[in-house]
Amino acid sequence: MSSSDCFSFYLEKPIRYMKTGKFESPDPEWVHLERWLADDFELMVVTSGVLYIASGETQYEVAAGEYVLFPPHSHQYGWKPSSCAFYWLHFISDCANEAAPPEDPQTILIPQSARLPNTDRLVILMKQTQDSIRRYNSPLQNNYLTTSILCELNCQCFNPQRSKVDIKKQQIYNDIVDYVHWYLHTDIKVQDIARHFGYNEKYLSHLFSNVAGLPLKQYILQQKMEQAKFLLSDTNDSVQKISEKMGFGDSRNFMKIFKKLVGMTPTDYRNSTFHRIVNH
Repeated sequence: MSSSDCFSFYLEKPIRYMKTGKFESPDPEWVHLERWLADDFELMVVTSGVLYIASGETQYEVAAGEYVLFPPHSHQYGWKPSSCAFYWLHFISDCANEAAPPEDPQTILIPQSARLPNTDRLVILMKQTQDSIRRYNSPLQNNYLTTSILCELNCQCFNPQRSKVDIKKQQIYNDIVDYVHWYLHTDIKVQDIARHFGYNEKYLSHLFSNVAGLPLKQYILQQKMEQAKFLLSDTNDSVQKISEKMGFGDSRNFMKIFKKLVGMTPTDYRNSTFHRIVNH
């Protein structure tokens, strides 16, 4: 992906937050309204279904786990009915697409549309922003939370670690990640993954750690906790039910691991992101 396909944001000062929320289509015949954006960008992160939205003559099919970013003065309209849900964020950047020194550490690039390797991390940040708005509504904090969302997008789309790994190892790593995500709701173990791919358990763990920078067992637990955080902030499921969904037979073990990795209990985490903003 070249930089010409991306928006550039110079972060000498934080992005200006405007508004945010989560949209859920009321029925399968819903079509996005037609409108023009003003001086603001709009980010849409789809969590279920497919969003059919167009800008000018370009039509987008944004599936769950993908996002689209529209620049100021875009002409938006839906081009096909769908049942979907997505988080949205409007913001203003005074330094978007401005010239900056090459590889300037204060400049980030955001592709207009892409599939995310970890949508839940982005959604959690957007949920935390919503909670902060309901709880404090501090303009300064809102701006920095918005900036952190764009930084997360940049990191997920441009991971410098990827270019340092040879193609074969990267493909094995990608296959492992896909397998973990597919079986995340089961009691998945490293030995199960090694058996599935036909590799020695120690070799596979070493390969994964070399690419990802952390052991495979730790990665599995982290992904389970990331999904658990999403469920805690986006559903009303009990901790016991979420524990079962994450493949834990013992909810006490789940709570112990959650507190160790996240730094607070599942209940405390839910309370910290309690205030949702949902519009239909």
